[in-house]
Amino acid sequence: MSQWSQVQQLEIKFLEQVDQFYDDNFPMEIRHLLAQWIESQDWEAAANNEAMAMILLQNLIIQVDDQLDRVSQEKNLLLIHNLKRVRKLLQGKYHGNPMHIAVIISNCLREERRILAAASMPVQGPLEKSLQNSVVSERQRNVEHKVSAIKNSAQMTDQDVKYLEDLQEEFDFRYKTIQSLEQNDKNSTLIKQEMLALQAMLNSLDYKRKEVLSKIGRVIHEIDMLMSNMLTEELLDWKRRQQIACIGGPLHGGLDQLQNCFTLLAESLFQVRRQLEKLDELLTRLTYDGDPIPVQRPQLLEKVNFLLYNLFRNSFVVERQPCMPTHPQRPMVLKTLIQFTVKLRLLIKLPELNYQIRVKATIDNNRRFVLCGTHVKAMNMDESANGSLSVEFRHLQPKEMKTSAGSKGNEGPHMVTEELHSISFETQVCLYGLTINLETSSLPVVMISNVSQLPNAWASIIWYNLSTNDPQNLSFFNNPPAATLSQLLEVLSWQFSSYVGRGLNSEQLSMLAEKLMGQQVGYNDYQLSWAKFCKEHLPGKSFTFWVWLEAILDLIKKHILPLWIDGYVMGFVSKEKERILLKDKTPGTFLLRFSESNLGGITFTWVDQLENGDVTFHSVEPYNKGRLAALPFADILRDYKVIMADNVPENPLKYLYPDIPKDKAFGKHYSCQPNEVSKPSDGGGKGYVPSVFIPVSKILNDSTEPHSPSDLLPMSPSVYAVLREHLSPTAIETAVSCKLSRS
Repeated sequence: MSQWSQVQQLEIKFLEQVDQFYDDNFPMEIRHLLAQWIESQDWEAAANNEAMAMILLQNLIIQVDDQLDRVSQEKNLLLIHNLKRVRKLLQGKYHGNPMHIAVIISNCLREERRILAAASMPVQGPLEKSLQNSVVSERQRNVEHKVSAIKNSAQMTDQDVKYLEDLQEEFDFRYKTIQSLEQNDKNSTLIKQEMLALQAMLNSLDYKRKEVLSKIGRVIHEIDMLMSNMLTEELLDWKRRQQIACIGGPLHGGLDQLQNCFTLLAESLFQVRRQLEKLDELLTRLTYDGDPIPVQRPQLLEKVNFLLYNLFRNSFVVERQPCMPTHPQRPMVLKTLIQFTVKLRLLIKLPELNYQIRVKATIDNNRRFVLCGTHVKAMNMDESANGSLSVEFRHLQPKEMKTSAGSKGNEGPHMVTEELHSISFETQVCLYGLTINLETSSLPVVMISNVSQLPNAWASIIWYNLSTNDPQNLSFFNNPPAATLSQLLEVLSWQFSSYVGRGLNSEQLSMLAEKLMGQQVGYNDYQLSWAKFCKEHLPGKSFTFWVWLEAILDLIKKHILPLWIDGYVMGFVSKEKERILLKDKTPGTFLLRFSESNLGGITFTWVDQLENGDVTFHSVEPYNKGRLAALPFADILRDYKVIMADNVPENPLKYLYPDIPKDKAFGKHYSCQPNEVSKPSDGGGKGYVPSVFIPVSKILNDSTEPHSPSDLLPMSPSVYAVLREHLSPTAIETAVSCKLSRS
């Protein structure tokens, strides 16, 4: 079943998450129509290779053309229209930057895998539960309701101001008419009645002015209360959700809803401001003793301007945190002289501001680093799929400045990965006579000068964003706080779901908990220090817990990803637990686990039964990435052979724990059929029969541990079959022993 087919079977709450990251940059209809083709391409590699990205983009356009031909024959007008639009988008937007579409598609596929992994997890962790709090959802609905009510109130006040204007015009006309009469006429009874009517009209006018000012005051008060309480909390919650999403957590949504609220409030405030300007205009035409406008209007206008200043300042946000396109799963880690991208948005979407706001990017204030590349750009509504007012910097590069001695400060492998920096942005909004200076900053970033520093730098990013919601505590690691182990384990599971497509279950997390804190029972409230996570070596080892875990992530990503996604790698299980699980199983039952003593190693252990009925266990020496680069792990499991003393070589691996036949579990991942005999003309150069590597171990009578799996015999399956037919087991054993003694 394709990944897209699995996505379509998810519950509605997960489908809503999928819907959030498909937009006009990569339309969902293309994902749907070209599902299998898209999933069969290596978009992640193309994201770092422009030539490969260009080829994939051209092939994608060809695929769209094929679909267009098909739907044209079916006369599906709507789909024809959409596909033509998509084709135009692909050709126009990505032709000059094909790696950008590769990054987008790679990210979409990765997020799908993360959501599928989250959907398969039986229990939500404490962090994810807090992000999906029903109280928060209720507050979101309340904010939207109140904003809508405020907008309606401002519009109703517009009608009151118009009525007031009409009333004043009538009063002005009748007053001027009386003023134009001769003195004798003014003393008539009719004129005296008219004067009384004018006085009554003036009283009504005074009452209406007070009423309008009162309504304007109420609208301003409601906006003030909303901004000070619920809207501020909503914005802070969104920023916290963004932090969590950056370290692998659930996708953060809600920015479009916030934009709608901010925009409606800004429109309401500008509407109130125009109403106050209209009152000032009416004041210049008519005033009187006790007139409320000159007393109340200045105070109300000052309050409106104050609220607009605050609203604009809060609306300037970093929509997408700094990230190198080469490492999309590791945001906020920036390598010197390598480009990174960052996107900002103004949540107040007003057409008057399109291309009128120029944003400048800088880094820190200590002059240690500078930003190279285009660091000033204008915000616009054309580049975003939803038409938001935003700007994306795509060509920024951090560069470390030389010291006075002429050498670079910490450039090189010793750059401190706990040193936090900040990318700052500033701009100015000039609108309707207001000038507002805006500033915002990214979450803290870590600078590296060598890719080998990336794992520890990423650990710093994880710890910071897990432990604090302070967006700018650059001195955090001067005294880093402890983290709750239950929350840390949840974040570690996110590393696997976001990076390799499948999170960790409760048993796997328990093993990690034991590795971090020993055999203590109950770890929900256990506080783990930063040093224990990333600084101190594991007992008896030369590496830290995080280095060990990061090496496993790298191993999965590069060598056993399909097996991990299928759920066939138990991985995190101790040797003791491993034997408990296998002891009562059928001989030949095996499981796969990650090595605890070797970085980035995976091994398998199987159970066997001796002639006297005793159970014995065999574990092969761990395979590392060097060996797996030469032979796929699934092929190793298929072809693995053991030579027991005086016995014929055989594969001891029969059932994947608990009882899955080996070929059923791994068959689809084999690179070729087992024992496939190749003809000389099928690929052997100059008549040679192609050879294959067969992993063979030898177990002596007094040993339960096989030899190293690096003993790979370059022997074709057909030759091996001939040997078994014509040579005795003793002869085969002698030949293998000689091979081992020479290697």
